[in-house]
Amino acid sequence: MIRSFTTLARTLNLSHAVGELNSTRQTVRRHIAQLEVMRGQELFFVKDRRYELTKAGEAALPEALDLLMRSKVWARGQTGSHGALQYLKAQEGDWVFYQQQQPMGSIWTDESVLLRETFRAWMMAGAEIESTCLAHVRPFLMVYRHGEAGWICVEFGEKSAYVNWFGLDYARSSIGRPIARLPAGEEFGRMLDQSFHDVQTTQMARLDHVYTRMPVRYDESQATMVYQRLMMGGFFPDRSPAVMTLVVPTANVNITDLDEEQRAAITDIDRPEFDPADAIFEKVARASD
Repeated sequence: MIRSFTTLARTLNLSHAVGELNSTRQTVRRHIAQLEVMRGQELFFVKDRRYELTKAGEAALPEALDLLMRSKVWARGQTGSHGALQYLKAQEGDWVFYQQQQPMGSIWTDESVLLRETFRAWMMAGAEIESTCLAHVRPFLMVYRHGEAGWICVEFGEKSAYVNWFGLDYARSSIGRPIARLPAGEEFGRMLDQSFHDVQTTQMARLDHVYTRMPVRYDESQATMVYQRLMMGGFFPDRSPAVMTLVVPTANVNITDLDEEQRAAITDIDRPEFDPADAIFEKVARASD
């Protein structure tokens, strides 16, 4: 029923929807009618022999698409939860990707001073990207904006993990490009995008551990790496929303399904060079303790 609804909502043509679904006109009409009865509202109206979404249909469509996406990824065994926190995994050929959401409280016991300082600075800045409270950690951040082409990185901090790995010239050439779709399929890519959407919409923060393979700079080979990614909702000076991310390589990875062979393959990556003496809010917190 949901597939009939989303397909007809996209095509707005019953014949085209029937062809895509490999169904019949009667079946698609019945599905729509059943959904409308269940929801207690009309989803479509017909104007000049063409289907149009009602306001209720427009409001229902995003969640319907999300339900379909999640069901497909779940059916492929690519998503789940550990302690109510999201877990994603996929492998296609040599490419592998694991992402496990972490409790935010784990930041306070983490070995990375930069991780704690950035989180504190974000809170003190009130999520304002240009706040002076973020100035000392901003060189380590990447800033994203969402547009018609998807999530686009509009700023690479010169000390960010991305620049450290690929080099400043390569990073600069990537500014303005949409985040590349991954080989695990459109639905999996949308699940990854969902974390950006959630952080932007709620203006909250999220912490993930990620295990993946990336190309080595100036080389065609790939290295297996693990990093922590802190995502924080933010605002540009014109109040348009953004997402800031901090990536910190780690050896203390908390990803449930990694086996010993996968853990043994992890490449040691240099951590960002952040002087603990520059941790303004860390000092304040320790002084108050």
